[in-house]
Parts: sequence; C-alpha cells; structure tokens
Amino acid sequence: MEENLVVVTHPLVQHKLTLMRRKDTATGHFRQLLREIGLLMLYEATRDLPLEDCDIETPLVRTKGSMLAGKKLCFVPILRAGLGFVDAMLELVPSARVGHIGLYRDPTTFEAVEYYLKLPEDISKRRVVIVDPMLATGHSASAAVHRLKESGAEAIKFICLVAAPPGLELMRAEHPDVTIYTAAVDERLNEHAYIIPGLGDAGDRLFGTK
Repeated sequence: MEENLVVVTHPLVQHKLTLMRRKDTATGHFRQLLREIGLLMLYEATRDLPLEDCDIETPLVRTKGSMLAGKKLCFVPILRAGLGFVDAMLELVPSARVGHIGLYRDPTTFEAVEYYLKLPEDISKRRVVIVDPMLATGHSASAAVHRLKESGAEAIKFICLVAAPPGLELMRAEHPDVTIYTAAVDERLNEHAYIIPGLGDAGDRLFGTK
C-alpha cells in the first residue's frame, strides 16, 4: 500500500459502502449512511492526533488523563457533496472549524473550476481535513489542496468514500504530503469521468436532485 493512501477496510465501513452503491437506496437512507460512514472514516483519519497529559479530578480521586494537544481541526467540504460529511464530523469534534470550497468540473476538460472559498483566518494553525465522497480524476481534490496550501494550511488530509486510479495518481504526483483515506479503490473511470463501479453522482443522490 502506498505511504499516503489508507484504505479503510473495517467491516462496518464496507457494509455501509455497499448499501450506498445500490441504485435502489433512497435519498434519505443514502444521506444517513454517508453520515455514519463519515464518522467511521474520521475515526481512522484522527488516529495520529497528538495527546498531552493533564490532571483531573474524578468524583473519587485526582488522577492523570489525556487530552488533544497541538493544532485544532478544520473540516473543509468540497461543495456540494462534501457537505454530507460535515454534520456528523462536528458531532464527533464539536470544537472544529468549517471552511468551504466550491468547485465544479468542466464538462469538456474535466478540469476543476473554483467558484467559492471561505476559510477560517487561522487556517495555518489548524489540521485540515478535506472531504468529498468521490476522488475521480483528482482535479477537484488537487485544486482544493492547492488553494488550502496557498491560504497557509500545512497539515492536510483528504477523506473520500471511493477513489479511482487516475485521481490517486494525480494526488500522489501533485501532493505526496497529503494522506488519502478511502473506503475503496475502484476499477476505472468511464468516458464521462464517472467512477466505475462507483455509486453514481454522490451530490445528486445525497440531495435528491436526480
């Protein structure tokens, strides 16, 4: 396995991903599954967060505990499908900040076109987790990472549900310092740059727009 790629093979993740792939999974169920799988993916992506010792009082005695140390988290969904991850992730890490980056894929060139960017002012002091359900050509993900780096972010991870080889290759070439967490590496892209077998258009399925 590549150093900057983590495939989350936990049985619950794989089970929920299979349900999301099914074409007859309704919008509400798809949305709930994305929330659930997002929590599990974030759990894996935060395994290396640093801890520091602290003194606390339990109802019985004083003792030592551990708390998160260092940089705080910032979640950055790639609009619009990445929004499906955010609410659940904030339940797990309520102190995190949220930035937003809007990108759409040019239907002819498949290049990413930015239309919106809003980030916390202290982004350079935070660990950034970019989220988007699909890593297909990799253009949107790479463009998002470029913009975050231009804005001062240094510690960046990327979480997706499904990745395709071209997207992984592009990210590896342009951002070898960014670790990618995914539930599956699928076979290929079709002529419209959709992941095969994939799960369809994640945004449409999430928001019921098709």
